[in-house]
Amino acid sequence: MIHNPNAYKTMPIGIVLRRRPGVTRWVPWHWTAVAVLPGAGAADWRELRREGDVVEYHGATLPLELHGAETEAYLNGLSADIPSLYVVMRETEEDGDYPLDVLLVTASPYEAQDYTDSGEEIVEKVPMPHGLVAWVRDFVEQFHEHEVFVKRKRDKKRVDLSQDGIGDPRIGKAADIYASPTLKRRRLQ
Repeated sequence: MIHNPNAYKTMPIGIVLRRRPGVTRWVPWHWTAVAVLPGAGAADWRELRREGDVVEYHGATLPLELHGAETEAYLNGLSADIPSLYVVMRETEEDGDYPLDVLLVTASPYEAQDYTDSGEEIVEKVPMPHGLVAWVRDFVEQFHEHEVFVKRKRDKKRVDLSQDGIGDPRIGKAADIYASPTLKRRRLQ
């Protein structure tokens, strides 16, 4: 498949994180990514809303990057029941009020799956707003090239033939070629 190397778009995306009380005494707070803000400005854990102990923060603003080589993944994500972005986070090393570092936001479910393999990152699926779905769909329609399936043809070589006793063709002497014990007995008789 030939991709347009210049196919690239980016948009700043704000990540909204919700902190709510944990359900056990060992986990005092439960954090989740709950929304995205397309075109958001810079943020550093700005409080957006508070209802009792539940607080929502504009935790970070990251670029959502779309690449021409990834259009198949974006198309797969758009065809889901609920088109979503994936927010990749990691727990911070230091103790503080905000225990998560937001690392990445992506529209590619394939890329998000790669981050789940290590178990060190937290990947949250966040529904895309309708305007963002249209923006990603426009990019896919402009740059996606459908890959034609080409069935591979088998070669005519027979693989069911028995070749007992044939060794490396680079060896010149017959005595250096391995032969199974049953073949040697047949030769001696």
